[in-house]
Amino acid sequence: MSGPVVITRPLAQAQPLAERVAALGLAVEVLPLLEITALPDPAPLQAVLARLADFDLVAFVSPNAIDAAFQFLPAWPAGVAIAVVGEGSKLALAAHGVSDASARIYMPADSAHSDTEHLLAAMDLQALHGARVLIVRGDSGRELMGDAFRAAGADVTVVAAYRRGVPSLCAELAQRLPALLAGSATWLITSSEALRGLLALVRQLPEADTLVAKLQHQEMIVPHARIAETATSLGFHCITQTGSGDERLLAALQSRP
Repeated sequence: MSGPVVITRPLAQAQPLAERVAALGLAVEVLPLLEITALPDPAPLQAVLARLADFDLVAFVSPNAIDAAFQFLPAWPAGVAIAVVGEGSKLALAAHGVSDASARIYMPADSAHSDTEHLLAAMDLQALHGARVLIVRGDSGRELMGDAFRAAGADVTVVAAYRRGVPSLCAELAQRLPALLAGSATWLITSSEALRGLLALVRQLPEADTLVAKLQHQEMIVPHARIAETATSLGFHCITQTGSGDERLLAALQSRP
């Protein structure tokens, strides 16, 4: 693999993975394609978290949601269960002192599948009838989790804990993107939103048609079937699906020719 590995996660999550990729002897480029920022007004989040003990279950959609919420949480209330979509979120909980020993934590049965669908499959949704459920998420995202809990008869509250968005095309990106597309980079894409944003950025560049074609033929390594489906629908040709978790992403990189 001659070109660099491009890590497109938000910056805070990109740096630890970049260090592990570099330790494999591979060139690394950190190019965050999702920006995670604080809410302009955290008061609604703080108000909901102040009555956290009123809920039976709190579902966090990502490690970012956990980190943002725990800024305002001195401790996790006893008796409140937690749902997360993968190992990354469970590690984020542990960093804030919450583990299986202190709370009931629901997550997908297979760590290779970290997504809402597999979380829901691992839960007894019928048991949520009449339960009070809080979903902590970004200011945008899929409605699948909330819809499933409501269909089970739960009383669902959704609160935003952070803002997320694709970066605008700045002078730095206008230089970096053509340079990356000139070679044979391998892109680690961990979000469908980030992939759509990348394509939108490239379409704003001079000679966009040529650069889009180059991008669509570069290697994309993705952890989820949903992202692979997005990549296929957007015209990408070289897609490797690994399953969730950094270990699987790293193993895929090591198996590259």
